[in-house]
Amino acid sequence: MALTNFKSQIIADVGISTGDEGKGRLIYEIIDELKTKTGRKDIAAVVIKVNGGANSGHTAGGVKLNLLPAGVIEKDVEFLAIGAGVVADPRKFLWEGMPLEKLGYDIFSRLVIDERTMVSDISHRLLDLAFENYRVEILKEEPRGSTGRGITPSYADEVSQFQICYADFLGSKEAFTHKLSSKLDRACRTIEYVCRTSPQKWDSFFDVLTNAELRANAAAIKEGVFAEDEFDFHKFKGSKAFEINVEAVVREYWNAGQKLVKNISDVREICLKALAQGRYILGEYGQAFWLDKRHGFAPNVTASHTGVPEFFESAGIPLRQVHTLGCCKAYDTKVGTHVFLTQMNDTHPLAQKLKKLEFGTSTGRQRMVGWFDAVEKGDALRFGGYDDIVINKLDALSYEGSWCEGGELLVCTAYKDESGKIYHTVPRCDALRKTLRPVYAQLKGWSQDISGVRKFVDLPEEAKRYVAFCIKSIIDVANRDGSLKELPNLRYIGVGPMQSQIIRDVPATQELLKLI
Repeated sequence: MALTNFKSQIIADVGISTGDEGKGRLIYEIIDELKTKTGRKDIAAVVIKVNGGANSGHTAGGVKLNLLPAGVIEKDVEFLAIGAGVVADPRKFLWEGMPLEKLGYDIFSRLVIDERTMVSDISHRLLDLAFENYRVEILKEEPRGSTGRGITPSYADEVSQFQICYADFLGSKEAFTHKLSSKLDRACRTIEYVCRTSPQKWDSFFDVLTNAELRANAAAIKEGVFAEDEFDFHKFKGSKAFEINVEAVVREYWNAGQKLVKNISDVREICLKALAQGRYILGEYGQAFWLDKRHGFAPNVTASHTGVPEFFESAGIPLRQVHTLGCCKAYDTKVGTHVFLTQMNDTHPLAQKLKKLEFGTSTGRQRMVGWFDAVEKGDALRFGGYDDIVINKLDALSYEGSWCEGGELLVCTAYKDESGKIYHTVPRCDALRKTLRPVYAQLKGWSQDISGVRKFVDLPEEAKRYVAFCIKSIIDVANRDGSLKELPNLRYIGVGPMQSQIIRDVPATQELLKLI
């Protein structure tokens, strides 16, 4: 089947689970498809990071990214944009961009940071650690599982009207110093008196941050791009507990911001110009539908909006039609303390296999693994509105070894409570949701290695049926009252991490459903 045309010059690449779905790899596929259809190498003008910060790890073309958009790997993309809905540490742009420049990627001549993008700094990371400690030590609750990148405190400054934006690097150093000094003082007082952090724990925060960045930047240190002391956070400690060396912090952040002055611009104008030229803008989202700060389940949410409408808030342009790809895996994963209704038993051979593959790009944390939850994805489709679905990592489900007696696969098609009542939607009451159990359909698996398959017809029959059943189950949930005007297509199937490991010729939805 020929791929359907994109219905808009704006294409949104979003997740429909709880993140880690492999969204980053889609940027390359979409751009390649646009080039093929139009014959224009420069058809994709902008890849814009829409939300989040350095907590949203993507892997594209084998390159691991935290802050920069995955358009990095596509040399014909004119602008790598950072939207106003993003929070970003200026040092992180340098830490991530300079090693990539050394590898031959063109970063800083293409990077544009919106003037209204918010600056994240060390105070936000310290607050992140302090509030996690407060949750565990003072409230005696389960840890939230924060990335420790300071994202939530950064967004808290936005709603508290204490934000520092990248436009501030275009102003005077005196004004910047006043804003940042005040912010550092507020953070220290909050950590001491609100979070009730001990002096010993305060000291440990600087160890945590230093060790985290030394690990994250080990390759750049080895290659000589940076010295180890670049990532030493102890230089920001004051002479006693709950004091920060304000002069050192201001100097470090002002200098980093000045290195990026040529990259600070008005992303709104860049986007409107691209659209006027008939070129495309790709919106790259961090996290996913069920981590939206409003529609997800606190505290296991991110601090930004993860849905399609956020594109227009972040890019700052008028609302218009958008073509959306909703990305998921052929199974489910979660991190932190999420309610995971379809979690596999860790002793299951498939769980053992998948857990060897599943570690967070940003944090390196082990992900929990589970069966495909069509209820979550169906509600994401119903309320998120996606034109296409993408299923990644189908190859990981091939059975082998001790899992060899049929390799059955489970798909969650509904939930039920203790009385036997069936739910075909995700309850918005978390207390109710926690009491539910999955209702599974069982499908036969396959043993063939499908990582080399490039055409849908060459997949094992069991794999075709599994994919078709997953799509049908998502649609059944989303269209439970017949309200869907159009059924989404399954645009791509990922069968491995490399750019070439993808199937594009999936039958149209109505034909696909006939395989069940």
